[in-house]
Amino acid sequence: FGAFIEAYLAMADAKKGPVHVFVDYACEIYRILESGRDLSQPESTTYALMLLLYHRYGPNSPTPVDGYVIPSPRKLLASIVKRNIPIATVVADRTLESSEEAVEIIKYLSVAAADSHDAHVLAELGQAEVLGTHRPDILDTVPEAQPVTTLVPSDDGHATEAKVPFNIHNLRRHLAQVITARRVLSNDVIARQEHLEKSGYEVALDHMKHQAEVFDTLGLDSGALRSVDLRQWMWVWYKNLQLRLTNEIANIALAEEKIVKVRQVTEAQLTPYLSLLQADRLAIITILEVMRLQGSGGVHDGMKTTRALVAVGKAVELEYKAMVCKAHKIYVPAPTKMDQAGYFSSLGYSSLKERRIAAAKVAADAEGWTAEWSQLIRSKVGGILVECLMDVAEVERTGVDKDGNQISEMQPAFYHTYEYIRGQKLGVIRLNPVVANRLASDKVHITVHPRHLPMLVKPKPWLDYKTGGYLTTQNSAMRFKDSAEQQSYLKAASLKGNVELVFAGLDVLGSTPWKINRRIFDVVLEVWNAGYRVGKLPPAEFDQAEPVCPPEAETDIKVKSVWQQRMKAYLNAKANNHSDRCNVNYKIEIARAFLGDTLYFPHNLDFRGRAYPIPPHLSHIGDDLSRGLLKFAEARPLGERGLRWLKLHLASLYGYDKASFDERVEWVHAKLDKIYDSAKNPLTGDRWWLSADDPWQCLATCMELHDALESPDPLLFESSLPVHQDGTCNGLQHYAALGGDARGARQVNLAATDRPSDVYTHVGNMVEAELEEDAKKGHKWAILLKGKIQRKIVKQTVMTTVYGVTFVGAREQIEKQLKDKKVVEEEDCWLAASYLASKVIQCIGDLFSGATAIQNWFAACAKIISKSIPKERLPDAMAEMKRHPKSRKKKAKLFTISDTRLKKEQMTSVVWTTLLGLPIVQPYRKANRKQISTNLQTIYISDPNAPAEVNSAKQASAFPPNFIHSLDATHMMLTALECQTQNLTFASVHDSYWTHACSIDKMSEIIRDTFIALHSSDVLAKLDVEFRERYKDYKISLVSLRQPSLIRSLHALGARIVVTPDQAKKLDGLKELLVVSDTDKTTYIDESEVENVGQLCEEIDAQVADEMGDEETVEVEGDEEGARIKREEFKRLMGKFVNLVDLLPPLPKKGSFRVEQIKKSQYFFS
Repeated sequence: FGAFIEAYLAMADAKKGPVHVFVDYACEIYRILESGRDLSQPESTTYALMLLLYHRYGPNSPTPVDGYVIPSPRKLLASIVKRNIPIATVVADRTLESSEEAVEIIKYLSVAAADSHDAHVLAELGQAEVLGTHRPDILDTVPEAQPVTTLVPSDDGHATEAKVPFNIHNLRRHLAQVITARRVLSNDVIARQEHLEKSGYEVALDHMKHQAEVFDTLGLDSGALRSVDLRQWMWVWYKNLQLRLTNEIANIALAEEKIVKVRQVTEAQLTPYLSLLQADRLAIITILEVMRLQGSGGVHDGMKTTRALVAVGKAVELEYKAMVCKAHKIYVPAPTKMDQAGYFSSLGYSSLKERRIAAAKVAADAEGWTAEWSQLIRSKVGGILVECLMDVAEVERTGVDKDGNQISEMQPAFYHTYEYIRGQKLGVIRLNPVVANRLASDKVHITVHPRHLPMLVKPKPWLDYKTGGYLTTQNSAMRFKDSAEQQSYLKAASLKGNVELVFAGLDVLGSTPWKINRRIFDVVLEVWNAGYRVGKLPPAEFDQAEPVCPPEAETDIKVKSVWQQRMKAYLNAKANNHSDRCNVNYKIEIARAFLGDTLYFPHNLDFRGRAYPIPPHLSHIGDDLSRGLLKFAEARPLGERGLRWLKLHLASLYGYDKASFDERVEWVHAKLDKIYDSAKNPLTGDRWWLSADDPWQCLATCMELHDALESPDPLLFESSLPVHQDGTCNGLQHYAALGGDARGARQVNLAATDRPSDVYTHVGNMVEAELEEDAKKGHKWAILLKGKIQRKIVKQTVMTTVYGVTFVGAREQIEKQLKDKKVVEEEDCWLAASYLASKVIQCIGDLFSGATAIQNWFAACAKIISKSIPKERLPDAMAEMKRHPKSRKKKAKLFTISDTRLKKEQMTSVVWTTLLGLPIVQPYRKANRKQISTNLQTIYISDPNAPAEVNSAKQASAFPPNFIHSLDATHMMLTALECQTQNLTFASVHDSYWTHACSIDKMSEIIRDTFIALHSSDVLAKLDVEFRERYKDYKISLVSLRQPSLIRSLHALGARIVVTPDQAKKLDGLKELLVVSDTDKTTYIDESEVENVGQLCEEIDAQVADEMGDEETVEVEGDEEGARIKREEFKRLMGKFVNLVDLLPPLPKKGSFRVEQIKKSQYFFS
């Protein structure tokens, strides 16, 4: 109808006949719409057209049409208000192309609103003059990005057709909301942000509903829908599932009501949870979550049942909470700006805390509170929903019988089965092959939810541990990895006001405004749509040749094996190319949707305190392409120093970063012709920028430098490009500062030097020297690798060794580099990497002995902490041992039998507090799996809230890297807060700090000051004091110290148990740790918690002898005498405990390097 009105208006304007006839026809159609007799009603476009008709041909127009009554603005406004159509959507309609006409129509409506005393409409119209003026959207002239497509079988099975993968399509549908909001609400960014955060399920449902209506209009029945498109199948499933769930929930409610009347209920009822959302919402959540999970967890064309049920249950929980937040229309406090007193004065901190508590109270009053669901509830709710979906979801499958006739039948879209995955029998939900083909093997399995896109306004300030970030969605300030313990510590610290500076730091990071770099985007889009490979942008068609099977493979098994390895690598690379292209497609689509907008990235923390943007796909923490697509929204004049830093930044991005600063500037001057060519002709020139380490960021810098140098005054050029200051292997910098390691400090630029030290090149040279020696001895891999050890091959391993990388991890890193650089043949990479990894780790250990000593101290402390037991738990633990002295395993070694109960009591995680007051809890536990019966199958889940024994080995190995991560996170937060105080724009990627070129000198000074302040606080001594205070009432069973490796480690670090001569005789199993003294104060050995320890040992000994027999005892221990000795040692240690703090090793001795020296190091961060 709208199209007819628009056509008649156009015909009247073109004078293609009697104008009054066309006006009459348009008015008649409008009257039909208002009457509703054709089951249609006016829309915003209808009213915009009728207002336009009145303006051009009404009684007060230059060309009035006499004798015909065109509805007046007053009548039209009354109808608009009656139908609850937002006035903004009318005055911003696309049909109002003329700004002058739009302004006149707003005046008509304003008069009508004033006459009817409608203050609300008047207020809207008061802001609507700009809205009513149609401005071309920035995307009107931007081509669409060609989506990733894959070839799938057609319905008849005889051909293939290109399909856009489901998740790419879903993303584009979500991003359409960004574009729509910009057109309609161009001046109200908060309203646009709330519109953007509208539930993704609502968006999907609206789209599917509209699509179904279109097909119904075209006369296509449900049978036709089944063979046309996956999303149309989903619409049919949705309608059937909605009806099924309505009945199912009603039946469950009746059944639970009967159970309550008969007996007391021991388990949570499901009806309250299933009733939180309407059946239509539950249906769309279930369908989209199951489709999103396909192909996950190592299951081809399907998913693990447990994962699916828990994921669907959690999606229902999150959607309900989002609805609660939106219903309360949460007040959004404005981020506060710290005054010149700074965050670190007592007055500044107190003021910050008071403002945050007040704001948190406002948010809490508005938002209310909802408890987190248990895994049990999630899985049971998910079980019901998924079972119902599997019952109603069907597809039509066609095939050809043996006679060549085409046949078809309806089949379930999903089915449940069991299969072995990595040696375990697991329940899986599989997709019908028809559905799997329609999904086109899309490898990117994360549908971008609108809540996880960049924001258009500054994020909501972090008011407490669960309030901040997005406006209408509840977010957590920390990403908990199934750790209720970490959450409770953070909650307690938040309530006490101990983490105000951490929340303030997150606010600083989230308040940095960004824009899409339009010139880089245009180049990326051109390359993308052309489909060829440029830099790290994957091609549309995989461009590597398939390995040809040599003829001799039929007879030579070795040749065949080599070909199979190369073929496997080729197929993996081809699959990865599609996956990479989907990933890039996400970035381009998001960047296109946000062109011209100012963006913000809300941040939260991982459990170690490191900050990450919440949007997962396009942010500055992403790859080179993501960073190249972004720039600061604010521009600042370069100045002389800023221009120099812009040149240094370009040299570093290209990879010329080992020379002195002056040499780098000269290098840039020598390359100006190539820089200009790259900036002006990025794709048609020499394409010099593609040789850079970070090509897209390099191109962006080439363009910025070109524009600056070509401007009338380069020093006044307004630059918005982020310039980086990167630490030199930042983890090793922290270790060198912690240990006062002068040798290590020189290698990582803590000490002043004329030119930057490069630890990666140094380690590479050390490895080359080792290869030379081995090659002389005829070692195969040394001969093959000699002279080929580039800096990049060892860089990642050197960088991550300090963060606790294992030999296996180092081998994988080096294998990837050998493959990428084609140093050796594909089939030789694994063995070559194994050899090389051992050499690299050996060289790093020799070079950074100071770091190794501190790492060992960290690991030893974590090991004994995780083996400790609170004093109050000892009586219960030992009493339990006495009640259950039996072995669980007949041939178990004797000394593992009786401490089983003690192990169950070892539940102490390593906990420490950062300088900013953030508590860190290591989450590594041996989670117990629980068997749950759901409607679909019996599944096993682990409840993160249930008590579980700690994983002592993981606690020990992870503590060194986790502590260093928490240290560099603290340094970053301190820098961010001080930059905010001094009005510097700031962004960071862990140990890479970004600001405007003109602000680099000031930020460099802040980086050094905060690093010195951090390490001048005597970090290790504070940690030692905290451990001794936190664990002062914890005990360690001497039985737990029997491991030879632990004894050696504690002995090497200087840990000792001081005993009397009599005690020494009883504790000879720990003799390496014993110091015998008659005069010194001895270590208190506690034996009071267990009565009759000797009698208990005798009972256990007799029990074991009776069950195992003497011969078996000899078999287990190797010989009878050895078994007797171990048994005696075990008896003497059992029931004896020492205080944990008495076993903590002394701190490693500190070297001569003083952290204040970094003030003189120009390459510390550069």
